Amino acid sequence: MDNGIRFPKPLEVAMIPILSRLEKKKMYCMIIGGRWNSSDEFKEVSFKIEQQPETRSFVPVRARSGEEKVKRVAELDAMRRSVTSGRWCSSEGREGMGLAEVLFLLFMTLGPMGSTGDENTSTNITFPLPPNCPKSCGNISFEYPFGIGSGCFRSGFNLTCMSHSTDPPTRSLFLGDGTVEVIDFDMDNGIVYVKTPIVTMDVDEDYVNYTLIDLRNFPFSFNLLANLTSSYGDSLTSNEIYVAGCSANANLVDLATNTTIDSCSTTCYPNSSTRHEYCTISMYNWNAGNFTSLGIRLTRLDEHYSFDASPVKAFMYCQNNFTEDIEGILIGTGTQVIVATLAYYITDQTTCKEAKKDMMTYACRSYNSDCFDIFPSVAHINYTIGYICRCSLSYHGYPYIPNGCQDQSCKDAKLNTTTFACVDQHSSCNDEKINSNGQEISGYRCQCNDGYEGNPYLLNGCTDIDECSFPQKYVCYGTCTNTMGNYTCTCPPGSSGDPRQRACIPDKKPTLVLGVIIGASNGAGLLLLSTSLIILRTKWKKRKQKRIREKHFRQNHGLLLQQLISSREDVAERTKIFPLQEIEKATNNFDETRVLGRGGHGTVYKGILSDQRVVAIKKSKIVKKSEIDQFINEVAILSQINHRNVVKLFGCCLETEVPLLIYEFISNGALSDHLHTLDGSCVLSWETRLRIAAETAGALAYLHSAASISILHRDVKSSNILLDDHFTAKVSDFGASRFIPLDQTHIVTAVQGTFGYLDPEYYQTSQLTEKSDVYSFGVILLELLTGKKPIFSIEHENKQNLSTYFLQALKEKRYFDLVEDRVMKEETKQDLMKVIQLVATCLKFKGSERPTMKEVEYKLQSLRRMKKNADNHIAEGNEETKCLLSDSSYTLSISVDLATEGTSRNYSLEKEILWSDYNPR
Repeated sequence: MDNGIRFPKPLEVAMIPILSRLEKKKMYCMIIGGRWNSSDEFKEVSFKIEQQPETRSFVPVRARSGEEKVKRVAELDAMRRSVTSGRWCSSEGREGMGLAEVLFLLFMTLGPMGSTGDENTSTNITFPLPPNCPKSCGNISFEYPFGIGSGCFRSGFNLTCMSHSTDPPTRSLFLGDGTVEVIDFDMDNGIVYVKTPIVTMDVDEDYVNYTLIDLRNFPFSFNLLANLTSSYGDSLTSNEIYVAGCSANANLVDLATNTTIDSCSTTCYPNSSTRHEYCTISMYNWNAGNFTSLGIRLTRLDEHYSFDASPVKAFMYCQNNFTEDIEGILIGTGTQVIVATLAYYITDQTTCKEAKKDMMTYACRSYNSDCFDIFPSVAHINYTIGYICRCSLSYHGYPYIPNGCQDQSCKDAKLNTTTFACVDQHSSCNDEKINSNGQEISGYRCQCNDGYEGNPYLLNGCTDIDECSFPQKYVCYGTCTNTMGNYTCTCPPGSSGDPRQRACIPDKKPTLVLGVIIGASNGAGLLLLSTSLIILRTKWKKRKQKRIREKHFRQNHGLLLQQLISSREDVAERTKIFPLQEIEKATNNFDETRVLGRGGHGTVYKGILSDQRVVAIKKSKIVKKSEIDQFINEVAILSQINHRNVVKLFGCCLETEVPLLIYEFISNGALSDHLHTLDGSCVLSWETRLRIAAETAGALAYLHSAASISILHRDVKSSNILLDDHFTAKVSDFGASRFIPLDQTHIVTAVQGTFGYLDPEYYQTSQLTEKSDVYSFGVILLELLTGKKPIFSIEHENKQNLSTYFLQALKEKRYFDLVEDRVMKEETKQDLMKVIQLVATCLKFKGSERPTMKEVEYKLQSLRRMKKNADNHIAEGNEETKCLLSDSSYTLSISVDLATEGTSRNYSLEKEILWSDYNPR
């Protein structure tokens, strides 16, 4: 049929009723004519709809509009290009907002095709489901194809609900006749959450063979792929095998074929920091044919490395939803269970195309549902084993029952930002079911807001309308000024009226003499009045500002801080409470050109004080009033710290709502800036790096042990080690710091730190100790040695954790694989081995096995002295020096006096310096 239809704007409203009538038919289209206006925006078009020669669905088209092209095109190659006139709906469409793109966007809204390219099909055949089928068991709800009782489920999807004689009574749900216990369903994504056991091999056992799960006769799998969004396989599950223990090999076995899918081994060493070494087996495997019935075989390795073997535990878990405590699992009983995910699919036919040949058994019962072919794994995407059903885009519900996929509203669509079609910031969503012509429509439409025009389905697709360029539509008899999304219309000076309704009327001119008299009188009066008002306003403004500053000073406990600072003369000389006026002068009233950087916590400005000191001034965002007391106390404590390798606090300003902090300005950036450059070159010699490490270690040791109250930094990293013009290290950013009395070994606090530097023991226990800073410092020392970031990439591999990669290299005796080439040239392997050993001890899993920062500083200073006196031999009888310079495995056993000069520094300052990049308190 040839419709010759012409569509006025807005296109989506006019076209939806037509698409609603045609989307269930087998059609194809040709554009046979059209017009575009001067801005390449679609104006009108004629097109042809004809019966499709093959069994393909209504074909969405692809055309280019502006800078973007529609990315998804139906399979046009399957069509017979039997029409000799006109232009096919394909990528040959002309530029501009054409019908091609609009048809595609609307088709995506109303119901897209499945990835197989098969037709969006549903059946109205009577659904053979009894009316009283159970829909839940206990607190678990489910829908068809699952069911309990005869006729209530599709073949292979039967469930069993078991009651327990507890008080109160409880019920459990199982797949089949009680094979596997169900925890929950995700019917939207076709997922079943099931319990899987924990397999244990005791210390006295050498072999364990255990069945994890056996569902070989059921339509379930731990690893299925479907082309849901692209030409590549999308994994429907995310399971993994976790094996923990010492000296064991684990094999994941396909019980159906009795073949090994994959394996891994765990190895512990005598000096290992943990008894729970682990390995994993990914379920996203290239070698497996299916993941329906699986078993675990654990075998004890022959070598126990001269120490007792440990129990070995293995279990399968869902990576995306795993919330259990692994440590608790490892020390628990063998009867514990873990939650894994199963994907279910339909097996009556191997493809959607074959399944649709028999509509009596076809599973996708609902209108607006799509069918997708299923592949068993990554290695087997060349054949299918069944299919799944999903509700089409802009629909949600249950595709396996009639009318199960319901029309999606704007409110529902906005919940998924990935698929929501109205992507332009100046667009809105409309889901009214009756259009302006009184026709019933479905789905939702996107439209540009008032004052904008264009394509709301594209980023930056809606552009501002210059109303002043269209005076025939946007009437203005005065001065027209365009604004974003609107325009203003005002009368010129000397006229008045409503310029949007009629022309402005000129004001009446008084006589010259009267005008001069009135003007002179009014001018003199206004001058006197203005002068008086200016003087009064200035005084009022100054008083108001003074009251506000006094109010903020009191709220920020300025009197208390003054008392704390004045009580110590040495502190009062170094720390000052600055007036706001001086800070505004130092920053040129917080001029944008003085901004050094911005972060989530606030802005840092460069300032010059009246005594010509260059400083960094931190202007924080709003903080809770409850934190002001702690802030004042921390400033008072920090003001007492005086160490050459700790950034100095010159003072603060309390006359603003949030206190301002004034710091020593460090001009040469952070250590990370020099180690990790864009071109991969680093100007720091190994001697300079070793000195920076020693200075940093000294500063941290001072914070840990030079006072009656220890200060734990908690965020030690290379970006918080600043360098001055002479490359002297300055420890900064105490925003995450905590302090503990010396009579306590740790504090329990919420885990905070930076990925790659975070102490694993602190992460697991939430117990913060000074050894947590030692671990982080070990990562910095590793950065200095290798020149690599804590999280780095190796060619053709995923991102790696530097610490983990380093420790693995040590186990494999690849001691110098990671060492930077420049460092290898500047230092001997013998001396580098001592540094490597020091890093290894700092990265011990157990904090108790790590050295203190004082011991680390002592070792680094010894290494520096040894480098300077490389040609001198160790004096005979100097046993302490021999121990420190030994080539054997490094063990810090020297008792170092931790009492050094200084006083307690109770300091947990917010992240104050430019290079700080974490959350405000």
